Amino acid sequence: MQSQGQRGKNFSKLVRAATLAAGAAMSLAGGAVYAQAWPARPISLIVPFPAGGTTDVLARAVGQELSKSLGQPVVVESRPGAGATLGADFVAKSKPDGYTLLMGAVHHTIATSVYKKLPYDFQKDFAPVSTVALVPNVLVVNPALAAKDVKQLLALAKAEPGKLTYGSNGNGTGQHLIGAQFEGMGGVQMLHVPYKGSGPLTTDLLGGQITMSFDTITPVLPHIKAGKLRALAVTTGKRSAALPDVPTLDEAGLKGFDLGTWFGILAPAGTPRDIVTRLNTELVKIIHSPDFRKKMEDIGAEPIGNTPDQMARQIRDDTERFAKLVKDAKVTID
Repeated sequence: MQSQGQRGKNFSKLVRAATLAAGAAMSLAGGAVYAQAWPARPISLIVPFPAGGTTDVLARAVGQELSKSLGQPVVVESRPGAGATLGADFVAKSKPDGYTLLMGAVHHTIATSVYKKLPYDFQKDFAPVSTVALVPNVLVVNPALAAKDVKQLLALAKAEPGKLTYGSNGNGTGQHLIGAQFEGMGGVQMLHVPYKGSGPLTTDLLGGQITMSFDTITPVLPHIKAGKLRALAVTTGKRSAALPDVPTLDEAGLKGFDLGTWFGILAPAGTPRDIVTRLNTELVKIIHSPDFRKKMEDIGAEPIGNTPDQMARQIRDDTERFAKLVKDAKVTID
């Protein structure tokens, strides 16, 4: 038979056990409620380039559909500058609660090697959600230029080193690196002119202030179709369905040239897994829908829609791949 003191100790143990069990249950319930409650207010989708470019177009297309599926507005906000790194830095330092997202791109894997110092680590400070689309880049020239194909363009560039100009949407971006790679493989010297985005870049190209660009297909496709710009080649290993008659740079003589631009959604590192999973589920559903696929094909984009792990692997692989290209092309920015 237990003494009164022993019964008191056992009772205390039972109370403590019950309290701990209740606390754990409340914690689990709280987590479930938190996950179910998100999103309870508008979500900001940060575009690190000015309005009008491919990143902005894709972000608005995704944001519109996400707003419907999540039941909250997805507000697209431009924060351009420093080769897309200012917008990325803003998101990296934002609260990891699922309310601030980045429309990231291949540019961010390049910036890791191009910039001597960045205020964030693209692989450690972000939680990948899903790659949205792959968009080929296209070499376009102002129609006033005498060159009708890549061979003639290279001949012009070799005849007058440093005279021909190519624009990009910023130092250290994909267009910049593609241009540098074109110079190296073509054995030519041209002048790089950086812009803050595709909008002002295309305006100057149309106006004849610069000779050419290696921009993504999306912002220049209408001008190509209207005859205001001349497409000489796409930079990816295979032709684009949006420009089936335009050869690849590989076909045009620069063997092995294969560079394109991917775009995808990322959240700040530390964002709850439940939120990342919900975002991924909704995004993949949107990206694989017939309506969204048609929208992407109309602007020359190839819809992807993958898992966070697959996107993380893509970022890791591209960071390593571009590190070598950046070194070979000797592209560096302080």
